[in-house]
Parts: sequence; C-alpha cells; structure tokens
Amino acid sequence: MSLPELQFGEVFANIDLLLKACGLTLALWAIALAAGLGGGLLLGLARIAQRRWIAWPARAFVETFRNTPVLVQLIWFYYALPVVTGIQLPAFAAAALALSLNACAYCAEIYRGGIQAVPTGQWEAGRALGMGRLRLLRRIVLPLAVRRMVPAFTNRAVELAKNTSVASIVTVHELMYTARLFSSQNYLPLETFTVVAVIYFVLIYPFTLASYALERRFAASGA
Repeated sequence: MSLPELQFGEVFANIDLLLKACGLTLALWAIALAAGLGGGLLLGLARIAQRRWIAWPARAFVETFRNTPVLVQLIWFYYALPVVTGIQLPAFAAAALALSLNACAYCAEIYRGGIQAVPTGQWEAGRALGMGRLRLLRRIVLPLAVRRMVPAFTNRAVELAKNTSVASIVTVHELMYTARLFSSQNYLPLETFTVVAVIYFVLIYPFTLASYALERRFAASGA
C-alpha cells in the first residue's frame, strides 16, 4: 500500500493567508491574557474577601465559567446575548469577551491559591508593622505569591492560546478558520493542518521557554 503524495508546496504557496490570520489569533490571545491577569486578580481578591456579599458573587462567576465549556460560552455570547439583551456583538468581540471572561475565572483561582499558600507568618509580620490589608497584599503577599504562580499562569496562557481556535466557530478569520477554509477549497487537510500545528508551536513555544527562564531566575534567587 503506497503512501499518499503530500503536496506541501500548495500550502506554502499560500502561506501568506495563514500568517495573516496569525494576527487575529495573537490579538485574541493578547486581549484574553491581559484581561485574565487583570480581572483574575480582582476576582481572586474578591474570592478571599471576608465579606460574603463580595466573596459569593465572585465564587459564582468563577464556578460558572470554569465548569462550562468555553465553546458554549462563545456561542452564548454570539447567538444568545442578542436574544436576551438585543445587543449583537461582532464575531471578534464575542470571541474576545468569551475568552477573556473564561481566562478571568481560571486566573482568579490561581491568584486565590497562590495568596492562600503564603505562610501565615508573613501576614502576621505585616500586621505587626502596622500595614493595612491592601498594603500588606501589595508589599508582601502578592510578590511572594506571584513567584509561586508562574508555572500555573504559564499553563493557563498556553491553554488560552490554543483555545483561540474556537473563535473559528463564529467565523472569526483567525488561524484555524483560515486553515479550515483553505483545506476545504484545496482538499489538502493533512498538509494544511500539519503546517498550522507547526505555526501554533512556533507561536507558543517561545512563551514557554521564557516562563522556564523566569522560573529558574526565581529559583536562583531563593524565592
């Protein structure tokens, strides 16, 4: 049984289409990651708040977005939100919103776990110096916690980069959508998605290497 003849030349002849689509993929990734890191911090702090009226809504948000598929969330924002509110979001905005809120929920749990892992003695030392809760978090707790959270944030960022592919469902012309369109037009699924896999690897792996370097730096400093 002979192996099929692969036609990567046809894919590489149109590589500019795939590379152009990378721009939208990177934009979705950057928006969702920034929102996750910023919004996740606020949610994480709300999760450990002593006031229940702050902690419980934050927990409800986190559990909702962590326990439902991101694809369902995307479809809801794009198709159901207009029915409920009358607001029709553009496909890119719906994808960015769904990915951002999903990232916020996961990052909130990373922050919560990291903060709660800081030894109690650090909190007591800060209080002994007369620090308020917010100043204590900013000056002592968060710097210690973030160093421990680097591996978890790295994993979340990598997963988020791969999750951007769900935006193709609502016709956002990111990398996966463009690959599917090209594949259906040229009947070259094996070649097309092999090249796409390599592109994803090239986009994500430098970020992973940078996180490893950061972890080694923290370890060398005795964090």
